[in-house]
Amino acid sequence: QVQLVESGGGLVQPGGSLRLSCAASRRIFSMGWYRQAPGNQREFVAQITTGGNTNYADSVKGRFTISRDDAENTVYLQMNSLKAEDTAVYYCNAIGTSYWGQGTQVTVSS
Repeated sequence: QVQLVESGGGLVQPGGSLRLSCAASRRIFSMGWYRQAPGNQREFVAQITTGGNTNYADSVKGRFTISRDDAENTVYLQMNSLKAEDTAVYYCNAIGTSYWGQGTQVTVSS
C-alpha cells in the first residue's frame, strides 16, 4: 500500500510557473504525472524511472521538468511558461500500479 499526496497547485497567470510535489508514504519506483481538464479524459504529462530517465508529453516538452528526491520519497513537476490549456487537476501515479494521489488543481488564467 502506498499513499500519494500532491501539493503545490494554485492560480497562476499565463507565462507563470508552479512546482507540484507528490509525497509518497514509502519508497517509490517509476512515477508519473497525469492531468485531467473538465470534460476531458485523464492524460499523460510526464514520467521518471528509478534511474532518472524521463519522458514527456509533446504538449509540455521544454516547459515542464519532472524530478525526484528518493531520500524524501518525493517527485516534483516544475511547470514553466504555463498556458491556459494547462489548466487541469494534476495527479501523480506509481507507474504500473493503481496508486494515485487525490489531485491538485492548477488554474492558469489572467
